[in-house]
Amino acid sequence: MRRFLACSLAVAVFPALAAPAAAETREDEQVWVNLTAMGPIAGDAVYFAEVQPRMGDGASRLDQLLLRGAIGLKLSPAVTLYQGYAHIVVPVDGGRDVNEERSFQQLGWFMGKPWGGELSSRTRLEQRWRSDGGDTGWRLREMLRYEKPLKPGTNTVNALVYAEGFLALNDTDWGARGGFDQLRSFVGVELGVKDATTVELGYLNQVIDQTRGRTRMNHVASVSLFFRH
Repeated sequence: MRRFLACSLAVAVFPALAAPAAAETREDEQVWVNLTAMGPIAGDAVYFAEVQPRMGDGASRLDQLLLRGAIGLKLSPAVTLYQGYAHIVVPVDGGRDVNEERSFQQLGWFMGKPWGGELSSRTRLEQRWRSDGGDTGWRLREMLRYEKPLKPGTNTVNALVYAEGFLALNDTDWGARGGFDQLRSFVGVELGVKDATTVELGYLNQVIDQTRGRTRMNHVASVSLFFRH
């Protein structure tokens, strides 16, 4: 398992480290809010639904609004397979909003409890369509997440870190280019609120390859509420 974790992190991080040193980098301060509800439907069937407003330009305006939901099937206590759909709105100053539609397949895997914490993986394959083009973009995402109680024997406050690498699988007429797409890295805490409801607070760094030597780096204050029933 340790070898798998090391290899996966290397795959996610290496493209970002390999970017040209002279590349132009634009930076922004953002605030992302994530409201997610999840739980069982019947038997081994489960669901999740989320709303994510993301504020950009120094957190002064709406940069994206993401609506996403999925229905899944628990294949085992540790593995769940989902089929989902997402609608994303990207406001454009002085122009028509860009809309993106996504279908996705997701595999969630609880990998175990190494080093006194919990390690999990999320693999997501996306099919993307945008209103400013006609092509279908394919993208693969892999997240590794680790959380550990700060006070042994309780889950009231957990230290939380995760990394998620994005790989575009093809070029499109609306701007996607095959290869490394972006890397998200998070460090923060998970707080138990009531029953199974949790809040995650922390700093997220997002590095996006915009091609032609241009890179965008977003410094994000991330707030997520997960309501489980």
